[in-house]
Amino acid sequence: MNPNLKAKMHESLSSVLPITMIVLILSIVLAPMGTGYMMMFLFGAVMLIIGMGLFQLGAEMSMSPLGEGIGVSLARSKKIALIGAATLLLGTLITIAEPDLRVLSDKVPSVDTWTLILTVAIGVGIFLALAVLRIMFKVDLSYLLIGFYGVMLILAFVIPETFRAVAFDSGGVTTGPITVPFIMALGVGISSIRTDKDASSDSFGLVALSSVGPILAVMLLGIFSGEGASGTTEEILANPTDMREVVLTFAQQIPHYALDVFISIIPIVFVFFLFQLLTKRYHKRQLLRCIFGFIYTYVGLVLFLCGVSVGFAPVGTMLGSEVAVQNKWLLIPLGMLIGYFIVKAEPAIQILNKQVQSITNGTISAASMNACLQVGVSVAVGLAMLRVITGISILWIVIPAYIIALVMSRLVPKIFVGIAFDSGGVASGPMTSTFLLPLCIGACTTLGGNIMTDAFGAVALVALTPLIAIQIMGITFRIKTNALKKRLSNITVPEDSDVIVSLEA
Repeated sequence: MNPNLKAKMHESLSSVLPITMIVLILSIVLAPMGTGYMMMFLFGAVMLIIGMGLFQLGAEMSMSPLGEGIGVSLARSKKIALIGAATLLLGTLITIAEPDLRVLSDKVPSVDTWTLILTVAIGVGIFLALAVLRIMFKVDLSYLLIGFYGVMLILAFVIPETFRAVAFDSGGVTTGPITVPFIMALGVGISSIRTDKDASSDSFGLVALSSVGPILAVMLLGIFSGEGASGTTEEILANPTDMREVVLTFAQQIPHYALDVFISIIPIVFVFFLFQLLTKRYHKRQLLRCIFGFIYTYVGLVLFLCGVSVGFAPVGTMLGSEVAVQNKWLLIPLGMLIGYFIVKAEPAIQILNKQVQSITNGTISAASMNACLQVGVSVAVGLAMLRVITGISILWIVIPAYIIALVMSRLVPKIFVGIAFDSGGVASGPMTSTFLLPLCIGACTTLGGNIMTDAFGAVALVALTPLIAIQIMGITFRIKTNALKKRLSNITVPEDSDVIVSLEA
């Protein structure tokens, strides 16, 4: 086996195994499931592991080089109109391709699917263009975030109540496994031609602003449409009796996901070949590597989405429903436990963490990022379950939390602002939309709640809490750095000392 692929498979196994074991234990202790559902879940877990490993390797080989290459070429052109138009178009096309967006749009049947998809895609395109121009003109990210989030919170009081949770959720689902590797690499490419001290920190923030665009766009859609969104909980649950039926069930669903992912990835492949034709950036060897990377990405994403949708989603719905019947207050600690471990199973999270570690030269490690995100998402799912039980408005949570996050953005080192707000978008990936959301819907339906106001919003909360968690890490980092500088300033060392060189670096 390819050493790189073997390493990715090992990472994938260590990421998916904890959440798989937790669900299996819960199915024995709290919510017994039939043998058929158990086989479906385990088969889905195997597909998740293989798919996630292939996807991560493929994104590393193809999506990241493409995004970085386009970013460098656009930045070197220095044509503002071209940069703005190109990034707007790229952002729109890639968002239309995002599988997570299709999952959300399918659950809001009162709004036409393509109306919702195009509204969200245009919102991402506009704000991706703004994010790229921000890097070019060296605008402080925190000022933009304060301005746009301020507008968003005002609009939240104006839109129909049933549109609020869907609008906030749309910001999370647009930054999924297709968009994140490309957008993050685009930021690295754009900032790479800068030589100032803030260049590396400014490479973050594209995902953050790209997540604001769809929220505002869906809010405006809600205002102008004047309609309330509604959802459905109808779901066909397969209950096979033997392994042959399990395999047949997945085999029947794979063509559907293969077509969806093909439609998703073909615009990016087209952009890649057009970019290569115009710039001749990649040599033959690099070109072949990128092509194989797209194949890995495609196969991996098909397996991942099929595994999580067919194997995990029904179990999430059943688990939420069964626990709600036995003791609704158990949903909160159960949700927090699942939230803590499910983060590592998000493919885009691992890409973000490795990029953070690489750009900061290990100062911010992937392990510390994972720990912060696990705590943040754990709190988010606990809050989501609290909303399911009590029916409290999402505004009571998001408004104070966003205010705290925005105030903190003026107190932490600049690089942590971009990383924190990027993390929020990345944390709410396919595992959130196809497992945590069904978990909330199952519990909400059993408790007799309104899924549009009480269950939806789980994705938004998962995208929200990392903003605070990562910035707390940033404040801690600043305190430790200042203390270290103070101690070193009291030490007399030779001028050519490695300590001084290291501190200055």
